Amino acid sequence: MSSVNRLNNSTSGWKKTRSQNKDQHFTDVLGLPCIENLVCSADETPEPIATTITGNIPSWIKGNFLRNGPGKFEIGRSSFNHWFDGMALMHQFHIEDGKVTYMSRFLNSDCYKENLEHNRIMVSEFGTIAMPDPCKNFFQRFLSRFELPKPSDNANVSFVQYKGDYYVSTETNFMHKIDPQTLETKEKVDWSKFVAVNGATAHPHVDPDGTTYNMGNSYTRKGAFYNIIMVPSKKVNPNDTLEGATVVCSIPSEDKSKPSYYHSFAMSENYVVFIEQPIKMDLLKIVTSKLRGKGINEGVYWDPKRNTVFHVINKHTGKLSLIKYYAKPLSTFHQINCYEENGFLIIDMCCSDDGQAINNYLIQNLKKSGNALDEVYNTVCRVFPRRFVLPLNMDSHTPCGQNLNTRLNNTATAIKTDKNKVFCTHEDLHGDDLHEFGGLEFPHINYSMCNSCPYRYFYGCGFRHLVGDSLIKMDLQGKQIKVWKHAGMYPSEPIFVSSPGAVEEDDGAILSVVITPNQDKSTFLLVLDAKTFEELGRAEVPINIPYGFHGTFQNRH
Repeated sequence: MSSVNRLNNSTSGWKKTRSQNKDQHFTDVLGLPCIENLVCSADETPEPIATTITGNIPSWIKGNFLRNGPGKFEIGRSSFNHWFDGMALMHQFHIEDGKVTYMSRFLNSDCYKENLEHNRIMVSEFGTIAMPDPCKNFFQRFLSRFELPKPSDNANVSFVQYKGDYYVSTETNFMHKIDPQTLETKEKVDWSKFVAVNGATAHPHVDPDGTTYNMGNSYTRKGAFYNIIMVPSKKVNPNDTLEGATVVCSIPSEDKSKPSYYHSFAMSENYVVFIEQPIKMDLLKIVTSKLRGKGINEGVYWDPKRNTVFHVINKHTGKLSLIKYYAKPLSTFHQINCYEENGFLIIDMCCSDDGQAINNYLIQNLKKSGNALDEVYNTVCRVFPRRFVLPLNMDSHTPCGQNLNTRLNNTATAIKTDKNKVFCTHEDLHGDDLHEFGGLEFPHINYSMCNSCPYRYFYGCGFRHLVGDSLIKMDLQGKQIKVWKHAGMYPSEPIFVSSPGAVEEDDGAILSVVITPNQDKSTFLLVLDAKTFEELGRAEVPINIPYGFHGTFQNRH
């Protein structure tokens, strides 16, 4: 098959972009191909199998590329409703000496075991309510509707690390420790046994010394709180998990009974930034979901009448800044990077102007075709990379009404509107050409070199479909892009792997799992040169794999 790798400038490989300032990114795309096989249940492959190599897998890449995502969408005669609900299927691509093996295992979670034992869905997930046991009598079934939905331990979002151990995580209070060599489920870990939270994100941040930060909510008589959590880098005892975790700061929700939903947060060298966005969680609807026979997702809604609030917390003191930074209503799932420079806090993140997309990813929508599929896609707001600049050094003498962002070559604004209030507008980190590829999500950087530091490059998926259908490299010097795209191929989140002795930021490789829903058993691991964005090689796997969420690379050097 001929390559359609988009290297758009014949001399340098870069396509020059132009700035664009549009509020609406809704589209009128027609003729999208059906992708229903991306959400078909798969079998696990618990023993490593060989792959077929095309091209060259660099011999310096040595380790395990670990991926996580939903892999089972039906239990007996019952089916999950939402993409986020499928049973966690973990994947491992072991790379060594230019060769690749593949294996996968279902997470041996309590809900997975309970579902299989009863051959039906027993534990409610985000978009699927577990129905009463038909073997119970009418009165027992009636009473069961008044039970609070118990949190699921179906950790299908990502692989994360704490104190050197690997875990799979979702957004409830449960994680599972995993052996990255065998993908065996080792231990269930409950956040609430260590700190007073009801869950934690699947996107922690790590300091250079290994100290890890995360966020989780707590619900008290005084209302909902957002908590910044710190987990120490070292174990005291060999079997430690989250021992020593502490809450650094608690932030009260603006609306006590309707806190904001968040998937991640930003972190610089000295600050954690929580973005309180107007995607709201109606706690009353969520706790009564079983009684009403509705999924938890129906308690999550977009409230565009509310602005977005940036809360800035000093990591070292736990002090919440008195200054509140506001922006227009926006939705963000993933941040790109965050760093301090000359008295400013720079926050780069993927944003959209509408927060209703989370409820568009019903499995029935992902299985649509023709005009019905086009309609779903065109009603999902596109996501684009943006930069916000927050001035840190303000006092009572700071004037109102003028732009406090004095950084050169930057169009973001920060205007003091009142005491301790600043309204911010963003700079687009892209040009017109990114619209052609449907925006950008699943961002990734050279984390070990650039996290919390000024940087030049980030990588992500283009979304000219409901899932990623291209890989994009953005150069922030000139906002130029390189693109890898092939018809009928759907790449996962790109993961950057630094080459040994790397000096430059993009010295390394990009790893991505490419799913081919309309070709049987032709999934492959793709390896790109991170600098040129040219394909180096691929490792074809002779089985079908569902489209997943997040992953990481375990370096074995």
